[in-house]
Amino acid sequence: MFKINVDNSNAIIDFFLDGLISAEEMEKFVDELRTATLSLSGREIRIKADVRAFKPASQQVAEMIRGVQEFGLRHGVKRVAEIVESQTVALQLNRVAKESGTDKILRRFWEDDSAVEWLIHGDAPKGERKPS
Repeated sequence: MFKINVDNSNAIIDFFLDGLISAEEMEKFVDELRTATLSLSGREIRIKADVRAFKPASQQVAEMIRGVQEFGLRHGVKRVAEIVESQTVALQLNRVAKESGTDKILRRFWEDDSAVEWLIHGDAPKGERKPS
């Protein structure tokens, strides 16, 4: 199962993946994620990926993830915050992110608030942050 939400005011695409995702379901997810990315075209896009409940994927699903990451980089994605719990999932996603080049704009988090804070403000010290 997956869900995708778009925060237009902050140019954040927020999604979660839950459980073991079939290749067919991943194709639907990739199509919807591409559409969401294109809807924010011309802006600095940020992604919040909640993969805490995601189960390690097949090689075919991993290739689809790599492909959509490359698509995102070409279409304005500037920051990706992944929320993870499983070390196995983190290792698999590390490999995919390296292959796509997403590792350069990726940070891992254990909870939502710090992920959103970083997506909106980056690494700016608290006193120098713009109000959101």
